[in-house]
Amino acid sequence: MRGPLERLFPNLTKRQRSALDWALTIVFAVLIVLALKAWVVNPYRIPSASMEPTLHCGRPGEDCEAGSSDRVLANRFIYHFRDPKRGEIVVFNAPARAALVCESGVFVKRVIGIPGDRWEERHGYVYIDGKRLQEPYVKPDRRDTESLQLSDLLPGAIVIPKDKYLMMGDNRRQSCDSRRWGLVPRSALIGEVFLTYWPLGRIATH
Repeated sequence: MRGPLERLFPNLTKRQRSALDWALTIVFAVLIVLALKAWVVNPYRIPSASMEPTLHCGRPGEDCEAGSSDRVLANRFIYHFRDPKRGEIVVFNAPARAALVCESGVFVKRVIGIPGDRWEERHGYVYIDGKRLQEPYVKPDRRDTESLQLSDLLPGAIVIPKDKYLMMGDNRRQSCDSRRWGLVPRSALIGEVFLTYWPLGRIATH
């Protein structure tokens, strides 16, 4: 019984059919990888010290703790099925204002404020609905005790509206985040970081 390639290309030699079969296999494999990358899982490199020490950037970056940057994987489809949760590390497209005060592009930060929260920061500590948020991922020497003076966009306390999220880095002293450029719409979220896969000694789930 003839195969599909033999029926489509009856005049090809056996060697030509074999070469065509390999070429089609490679093409389909590449398409599958690209589809996974676009819609399911995508890798990212940590470019700055804003998430230290949870996620390392590489020296000679200021405040970086490692010789090379961490590589992470983000789940790109999870937020099609549920809402983002406080404490999750998220990849997102930075708002336009971010380009004016720090840089543009794709950011990696932690979700701190979700819709309906009354967010406030005092003396380096975050308060949600008047209660101090427990943040073991923020080290004492990384807190930004001058954040209220630095933030002219989100002074005092704010209530986060529907479909908006407040993002902050774990390294508050070195993080250009929502305190500087505002809230992130849900439509700008790319996915949740769930794994650090490189370097090998840094493999960890999040």
